[in-house]
Amino acid sequence: MVENNRKWYEKAGESADVVISTRVRLARNLAAYPFPNRMTPDQKADVERRVRDALLNGNSAIASDFTYMQMDDLSNEQAVSLVERHMVSPEFIANSKGRGILISKDESVSIMVNEEDHVRIQILREGLSLRETAEMADRIDTLLNEHLNFAFDPELGFLTQCPTNLGTGMRASVMLHLPALTESGAMGRIASNLSKLGLVIRGTYGEGSNVTGALYQLSNQITLGLSEREAVENLQNIATQLIQEERKARKALLKNIATQDRIGRAAGILRGAKMLSCEEYMKLISNVRFGLAEGVLSGATLEDINALTAAVQPATLTAARGGSLTAAQRDIARADCVRAALSHLQ
Repeated sequence: MVENNRKWYEKAGESADVVISTRVRLARNLAAYPFPNRMTPDQKADVERRVRDALLNGNSAIASDFTYMQMDDLSNEQAVSLVERHMVSPEFIANSKGRGILISKDESVSIMVNEEDHVRIQILREGLSLRETAEMADRIDTLLNEHLNFAFDPELGFLTQCPTNLGTGMRASVMLHLPALTESGAMGRIASNLSKLGLVIRGTYGEGSNVTGALYQLSNQITLGLSEREAVENLQNIATQLIQEERKARKALLKNIATQDRIGRAAGILRGAKMLSCEEYMKLISNVRFGLAEGVLSGATLEDINALTAAVQPATLTAARGGSLTAAQRDIARADCVRAALSHLQ
């Protein structure tokens, strides 16, 4: 499962000029227990143990690839860092009691225990990789179900705490970098059209989050009345159309000298800055990513940008340095990382 020692977010995959990553998440519940909002602490502890044992002690070929962490054992910076790397939801870290997570070595697989549902299986891959990501999620789902007996109804499908997840229990999404469509003002029209097709486009960290650095999450909304395969194919088709629209918009935008100037200025600031807030970094790196993808800039790869962006998020940066940075120290450390990573950018 693991390629070398690199994390999934340190790579660039298919259609990497527009697509940062693919995610498939499955919501599952154990038939023998009430939903998490009605569970006792003892029941939560029992579910934690059963899920952990199902993967780690189930004679699985992938067991050695995973580690288990109880959320109570993590510092605030470590927990927020998991959100920054898209491994868990913000809601998951809001209350750590009775919650744990299984994580693969390359961080492409995370299994949240006792979030809104007993089990949230999440697979992350670089680039556009919906079919392969869905297949991996299905394999882990099957492996766990052999030991856990997930709640399933012949008519309703998989039973979930929130009715909006009934059926497949699947949420598939792609993270898209759409600077040209954002600049052209087309995102409002696109969002409206997508809602009619059973899809939604949201901010960088999903529902309720803001858009940073022109990064958007495109995901399915409908989980009842269609198969997982149909949902994946629908998302694949729409993502492909958006990729084509963004590429066309970029070509038009790059004819503008002001766009070329903005890309060049962003590169210059990042190469020389002594302090960088995360917000400023995300705005500037969006322009640099755009420039590298279109050949306006050189001296760095999209893989470099992906790895750098993960490393300089506030909590991740702080946790890597012992968890004791002030905001100013963090901005200095971020600028140091960026200058080192982009020293050959031109």
